[in-house]
Amino acid sequence: MSRNQVISKRAIEGMIAEGRSLVIYEGQVLQLDTWMDRHPGGRLALQHMVGNDATSEIKAYHRENVLRTMPAYRIGYAPADWTNFAPPIRGGVYRKLSAKEAKEEVWVEDIVGDLPSDRDLGVAAAMQTEVDRCLAAYPSPDPVTQSAITEKYNALHQKVHDGGFYTCNYLDYGRESIRYTILFITFLTLLHRGYYIPSAIALGAFWQQIMFTAHDAGHRAITQNMTYDTMIGIFIADFCCGLSFGWWKSSHNVHHLVTNSPEHDPDIQNTPLFATCPSQLNNVHSTYYNFDFVWDKACELLIPYQRYAYYPIMAFARFNLYALGWMHLISPRSKTSGAAAWTRPAEICGMITYWFLFGYCLVWRTLPDWPTRVAFVLSSHLITMLLHVQITLSHWGMPTCDLGNNESFAQKQLRTTMDVVCPIWLDWLHGGLQFQAIHHLFPRVPRHNLRKIQPLVEEFCKDTGIQYTIYGFVKGNGTVISRLDEISAQLAMLVKCQDHMAKTGESGLI
Repeated sequence: MSRNQVISKRAIEGMIAEGRSLVIYEGQVLQLDTWMDRHPGGRLALQHMVGNDATSEIKAYHRENVLRTMPAYRIGYAPADWTNFAPPIRGGVYRKLSAKEAKEEVWVEDIVGDLPSDRDLGVAAAMQTEVDRCLAAYPSPDPVTQSAITEKYNALHQKVHDGGFYTCNYLDYGRESIRYTILFITFLTLLHRGYYIPSAIALGAFWQQIMFTAHDAGHRAITQNMTYDTMIGIFIADFCCGLSFGWWKSSHNVHHLVTNSPEHDPDIQNTPLFATCPSQLNNVHSTYYNFDFVWDKACELLIPYQRYAYYPIMAFARFNLYALGWMHLISPRSKTSGAAAWTRPAEICGMITYWFLFGYCLVWRTLPDWPTRVAFVLSSHLITMLLHVQITLSHWGMPTCDLGNNESFAQKQLRTTMDVVCPIWLDWLHGGLQFQAIHHLFPRVPRHNLRKIQPLVEEFCKDTGIQYTIYGFVKGNGTVISRLDEISAQLAMLVKCQDHMAKTGESGLI
């Protein structure tokens, strides 16, 4: 097969059915099998792009020197009228090629299964309602419309690049470093003088602020050098904060590619504590965790009260991040090879050091008694609540439905992500990441530059007709709470319908 010939869509389908990992980039068919396990962003990030035109995603996440290597993986070219498959990891069904088969352009995705239950029908109806709302509010997901949006997004991306917005201003980090140092010195000074709770508050504020820089390092937005940014990220996340930088990168890369997908985005897979999507009112298989989130009695008991549990759980969500970090480091997913082989042992050393300094030296040896120890730990972790609320605020109130494989990268990100209004003098509190929608469009842009490109994004949205969602902090919180309340109400309706059917034998949905 010539690397310069056009491969039919049917032939591409057949190759994927045989287990080959094919991705489309600028019309080229790339075979990435040999790169899957070496991809710095993780294997899952590539698996979610198999059978798709990933041009926008690839350009958004990679520097020019990386983009120049893409043709080395080319095995041919895709048809000009390419439309996306559903990746195998998302349930796509592919047919193998037969020896005598004609080169037809048909993709069969009929799946034979059990008849849907009353509950299945109820969940499907709720999801369809959300789909209908999105179809009414956003441009059509048909290939022609979305192709035009992609062209305009590419032009916008070029403006951002040519405007120098990918360039990091190190003075911004210099100013932040002063703030981090002041907070840490304040923590030590108050601790030395015996003001334990104020000291805990200063330490929590230090954690909350410095993790913004770890976030930039994870996106290679500081030095744009993977090794240097990884070293910065591990120092901040693992050593200073006790959180796994590798876990964050693994989950965060997938989150950016399949934002708000209940089956694929680990950031919204939180049952039995929270359900932000109607489909989570049933069993959901997580492709990230390779785990079934089973709808059980705990879900039935907790989800109806999720709006009341939101802030209390966010207040101590950091403890969950500790657990997720260690689970990642002991799992096969954290093992890396080649130039990145040092990252896992470096993380383990960093986190052990953190727990020695924080857990043993500070909490156990320095604090005088158990009441003080408990109060110190809870107070310091409570302060980081703002970070957890901000992270969930940007997505939990936004749509979770799928509008098809041809929805453009730009529309998908803007449809599932919310920005937060904030005066410029308060940017430091939110770390600049209140511009999450803009960040999702341009993940490698340093967060200090996100406000600067907001006018360009607003112009793009007006031109394409895509809604740009931006609320004040209070309204944004209200949107999330309303969403949690809406899902709880849908659960109550499903339970009511099931009870009706159990009593009468008739569906409560008709």
